[in-house]
Amino acid sequence: MKKLILAAICLISACSVSFAQDDVQKEKELIKSVIQSAYVDGLCNNADQEAVNKGFHPGFNLMGAGKGNTMWKYPIYNWIENAKESKEKHKYAFQDEFTTIKFLFVDVAGNVSTAKIEFYEGGKKKYIDYLSLIKFEDGWKIVSKIFYAIPKEKKGEA
Repeated sequence: MKKLILAAICLISACSVSFAQDDVQKEKELIKSVIQSAYVDGLCNNADQEAVNKGFHPGFNLMGAGKGNTMWKYPIYNWIENAKESKEKHKYAFQDEFTTIKFLFVDVAGNVSTAKIEFYEGGKKKYIDYLSLIKFEDGWKIVSKIFYAIPKEKKGEA
């Protein structure tokens, strides 16, 4: 009888873990979709404010390091305005090259997530982005970004 109870507990535990993994995978796909539609297509390629508003939290900040130990922040509303102005000058929001990304990982813990992506402009890798997201009542929202700019090749280098 003990073996039967132990087997039942193991089966229930295995099913629970399987369902939990399925849920995490579904959340990862939702997160990837938000990043693609709001960030890549909405902000970078199309300057589509509706798509950006849907996927970015209004309190979003792009953050970076300045000189010494300083930091700077760039709020989403400034980034949206810059995208609109740049779209008037370029084919895409910030350049004449199409933006694409490659997901390196998406990590989910409850209602928070971090995604690491490679960011490409016209097929050339430009940045490594780390995006933080929070799941709110109306879905996943990008709340912050830090990045590493890939150094430009010097003339004469391959």
